[in-house]
Amino acid sequence: MSELSERFETAEAGAKQVGEKIRCDACPVMCYIAEGRTGACDRYGNVGGRIVRCDPLTILEHTAEAGSAVVSFAGEEWDGELVNTGRRFVTAIGAGTTYPDYKPAPFIISQEVEGVDLVTVVTEGIFSYCGVKVKIDTDRHIGPETATVRAQGEAVGHVTTGEYGSQMLSLGGVHHLTGGSKAEGRVTCETLLDLCNRKPVELAVDGGATIIVEAGKAPIIDGQMEHRMRVGCGSATIGMFATQWRGLVDEVVVVDDHITGVVSEHQAGKVLGWEDTGIKILGRRSTPGRYFKVSEPGVGWGGTTISDPLSILGDWNPKKGARPGLSLLMVSTTGEQFAYFELDDDLKPVEKPFPERLRKSVGLIEDNCEPALCTVLFVGGAGGSLRAGVVENPVNLTRSVQGLNTYVTVGGAPTYIWPGGGITLMVDVMRVPENAFGYVPTPALVAPIEFTLRRDDYLRLGGYASEIRTVEDIVASGGEYLNPRAQKAAAADNPWPPLQQLRRVPPGGAS
Repeated sequence: MSELSERFETAEAGAKQVGEKIRCDACPVMCYIAEGRTGACDRYGNVGGRIVRCDPLTILEHTAEAGSAVVSFAGEEWDGELVNTGRRFVTAIGAGTTYPDYKPAPFIISQEVEGVDLVTVVTEGIFSYCGVKVKIDTDRHIGPETATVRAQGEAVGHVTTGEYGSQMLSLGGVHHLTGGSKAEGRVTCETLLDLCNRKPVELAVDGGATIIVEAGKAPIIDGQMEHRMRVGCGSATIGMFATQWRGLVDEVVVVDDHITGVVSEHQAGKVLGWEDTGIKILGRRSTPGRYFKVSEPGVGWGGTTISDPLSILGDWNPKKGARPGLSLLMVSTTGEQFAYFELDDDLKPVEKPFPERLRKSVGLIEDNCEPALCTVLFVGGAGGSLRAGVVENPVNLTRSVQGLNTYVTVGGAPTYIWPGGGITLMVDVMRVPENAFGYVPTPALVAPIEFTLRRDDYLRLGGYASEIRTVEDIVASGGEYLNPRAQKAAAADNPWPPLQQLRRVPPGGAS
């Protein structure tokens, strides 16, 4: 049993034991915590008879100039003096929650930036409605679409539609978190937490592969690490590199599970004056030089089951250009597999030593392939209780976010807000500070979320005017959970909330 699962097991008992313990009401579990101990979530503890948030409130320092150094302070080492080399952004990391939902967000901060009076509202949201989308850069077949994905034997998601050069997983969601067995909910929560905090997770696909996924790292599929993603489909590869092969080889076939390309038939080859070769591909012809279903999905050449590329070729037709000595290059979409053949007197391809004249073109395919990585996107729906901590009438916040008058971040990282009803956000966990995500044993994930808008807009929406504080006051006094403050350098590619948007001035316009 994992450490997190053990905490789930003890949460129920801990919530019922009173004695000399004090109750934490920061989440629905409401643990009773003894002096010097933490609750089941490991985020709140009993320090001197007070409930204290164990992690520091994180304040990001945006440097005034790109690349300039920032001195970081954490915990007791920071005396509260701000370096102030640029703009400060108070994140929701370590802020605490609005639970039990009758109170304003833990921190509502006023700050003037470049003449714009802004308010940032921060809280750690408890997300039962959340999950992750995982992009795995590989041509290898990891399992059929809709196949169940498991962690520690429990169903935690499914394989979804593949994208260009990548396999995709959809993990988590309220049905796995709360709609199944206790074990399924606990393992799902643990899996999401580890993925969002950039830790490796082993996943098994029913009828498919075993994968080790870690955000920002190369995937490991059935024990084999991927190194590069495809440069394109077989047809696209033909289009990109046909000129590199002209005059060096008579025919090129780029083997691909989706669209296998044949240069002599492809429009790119025709434009370059490529002669017919009489080749026959055993697949479903789409358009000239493009073939579907030459094989089933697999871990061989170009994401197929093929280990011998000649298996996709039929008999060569001498009436359409086949002749003894005709040269053939077969290559995969990553350039990892390649072979050279010549037709013998019976028009049968015979493998020959790979010629030096073609190595540059194969190397060019490899050079144009990007490194294979795992991408983890946290997706969550910001519900009524979280919004009520921002404004008294929650729908006002939703309308402001959808109207682009309120800018939403997660730990200071920019988010994508889905159109339509509600506030459904998506964020790349690699842009969020490390270990920014937590959990509660309900089970649910805890994610930092910040809402930044103009002060006048905030007041107009029905915001909590009496709760607005300055950054300096927050540094000096902290909040209700008595945790220390920590200053960290902001990621270089994470902008401070876009003032151009919040000013509502078109680019180049007057304020």
